Amino acid sequence: MSTADPRIVIIGAGPTGLGAGYRLQELGYDDWVILEANDYVGGLATSFTDDAGFTYDIGGHVMFSHYPYYDQLVEKLMGGDFTELNREAWVWMEDRFIAYPFQNNIRSLEPQTVFECVTGLIEAQRTEHNPANFKEWVDAVFGKGIAEHFMIPYNFKVWATPAELMNWVWIGERVAVVDVQAILRNVILGEDQRSWGPNNTFKYPLRGGTGFLYEGLRTFVESHLELETPVASVDPEAKVVRTKDGRTWPYDVLLSTMPLNRLIGCAEHVPDAVGGATDGLHWSGSHIAGVGVDRQADTTKNWIYFPEPDVPFYRITYLSNYSPYMTPEPDQTLFLTETSRSAHKPEDAETIVQRVVDGLVQTRLMEEDDRERIVTTWLCSPDMTYPVPSVTRDAALGTIQPWLRSKDIWSRGRFGAWLYEIGNMDHSTMQGVEFVNQVLAGEPETVWVPRGEGAAGEGVR
Repeated sequence: MSTADPRIVIIGAGPTGLGAGYRLQELGYDDWVILEANDYVGGLATSFTDDAGFTYDIGGHVMFSHYPYYDQLVEKLMGGDFTELNREAWVWMEDRFIAYPFQNNIRSLEPQTVFECVTGLIEAQRTEHNPANFKEWVDAVFGKGIAEHFMIPYNFKVWATPAELMNWVWIGERVAVVDVQAILRNVILGEDQRSWGPNNTFKYPLRGGTGFLYEGLRTFVESHLELETPVASVDPEAKVVRTKDGRTWPYDVLLSTMPLNRLIGCAEHVPDAVGGATDGLHWSGSHIAGVGVDRQADTTKNWIYFPEPDVPFYRITYLSNYSPYMTPEPDQTLFLTETSRSAHKPEDAETIVQRVVDGLVQTRLMEEDDRERIVTTWLCSPDMTYPVPSVTRDAALGTIQPWLRSKDIWSRGRFGAWLYEIGNMDHSTMQGVEFVNQVLAGEPETVWVPRGEGAAGEGVR
């Protein structure tokens, strides 16, 4: 560090950059700036309201936390203006709804499907495995039946990446692993199990979607915030950020939340090994389509998963069930759908909204005559939505991140860290907070963890 009181530059005003800015002002520190390319804050966690008055998030976000600091921050920002919901998640397959998680609630599927799922699971339990990728891990943990009927097709729809090209170190609490006893109780005794996961209950802003939080954070960083200031280059030797408007921003410490591959792409003096390592970073984009219908929702469901390939979206969120103020009038329904895309899974932007409407009718979430009740449609198509936990990711990170840190650059956030497993809003915000705590007080980071070759661990049984 070149000074006792470092000049801090932050690239990006998403949850990580805003979290860092909030912490800096909380500590009374003044020598910092946030550079944001867009004319709004929040990144992928922002929200938009269309001309018809419907409010959309960029994907089906829910608010739950692993961290007391983040909980207190959210409470401060929301006050009493929130709803609190019990999660009601479902899976649509074989022309019916079953409770989530799929593997614990299979009894209502076709008998042949149930048989294949149970026998595949029993066989997997008898076999030792040392999986090399996510597909092998799924086969090892769930067995062939659950893998083929749900896990593999659903995850391809989410990631737009074949499972054999992904690692499995990311799963953590993101994937409900199998409980043999729960499956047998479901199939034989008729008991459903819906309590899995860290977000069984969650809060949601009463107005403004998840973007409400980040607009709130903006008020604490406004005097240090530069909007519409995209980065042109980073010189890690001179420690200067240059923006496309011609200005220069010297720094002692840099927090970058821009996508890691783009940071390396615009950085100067990058060693060949570091530049080449970005080839190991893979990602998917999305079409996020919203459909507003002038009728009351006929369900209390929060969201639904769709593993089958004949439906274009992999998840639908009933945003109008999150808060009545997501629609301009009472008793209206707002669907938010997510369709992933990549070179492995191209999706036509010109037809996606119509295909989504057709899919809503096909899955009986809309009736045929609801087409006449559609008030508005909305489409947002980010090029980068999920950093894919590819089999090449950890080796790439193990090369890139140490070099950046040697140059006093912290690359954090969903795409800055390139770690999907710590890509939620709470994780991302806390990465910014912990960056500040480390730089100013020497406190170790606990949310972000280094990755390298061999991090996928040993085999599973």
